Amino acid sequence: MFYLTEQFFSIQGEGKYAGIPSYFLRTGGCNLSCRGFGASYNVKGQEKMGCDTYFAVDSHFSSSWEKVDDASVLIAHLDEEFKKIGYIPQVVITGGEPLMYHKDEEFYAVIAWLVHQGTRITFETNGTVEIDFIRYGMYTQTTFALSIKLANSGEPKHKRIKPKAIANIVNYSKDSFFKFTIDKKLTQTTAFEEINEITSAFKKPNIYCMPVGESRANIWHNDRAVFEFCMKHGFNYSDRLHIRVFDTTQGV
Repeated sequence: MFYLTEQFFSIQGEGKYAGIPSYFLRTGGCNLSCRGFGASYNVKGQEKMGCDTYFAVDSHFSSSWEKVDDASVLIAHLDEEFKKIGYIPQVVITGGEPLMYHKDEEFYAVIAWLVHQGTRITFETNGTVEIDFIRYGMYTQTTFALSIKLANSGEPKHKRIKPKAIANIVNYSKDSFFKFTIDKKLTQTTAFEEINEITSAFKKPNIYCMPVGESRANIWHNDRAVFEFCMKHGFNYSDRLHIRVFDTTQGV
């Protein structure tokens, strides 16, 4: 059994495959909260801070999440959705942290079906969950966007950096790339050192950096600094196209 907070057809807005039509499955629940990213939201009159997809992270919203306890029902729904679209799009599985469910029987059945459809599957993950790629071989046929959290997330280093989990994904997956969310302040302080520490163990790591922000206003506040940071260090710049267009992170 696993939980979905939303599913929708859109354009991938971030990372290596930005601009590609994609069907999104967003799971509920995460092992990090990333209060440092500064997205504010209200729970019973109390102002809280978290990541830009707080609605898929904070358990307060779990009553609205959809329980998936029969993979065949979701598979049939996806099949119908793809027929309406007219082709099989790229599928992005995000969260929350989707790999929390990687051992779940129903979750794995959905992944297996998608792999057999021949679609590119991209997991948006914080890279803290260690996958047994031998036992769960379908994951070797998928792509991983390793959105490893840096100090600006507000999470302690021992929680957000799991070297073995990261190495397993890089070494066993069909494709992977790093995607770091940074702000103006971090570009001027520890961002390069942190990124280098995480990625230096890998030969020619594929690195993308994107600006922090759950809204256009916050993206605009950080984008130029991140843009110039990427130019200085030879990293790829990733925009956040869905936020530029819709000014939101939900349902787009």
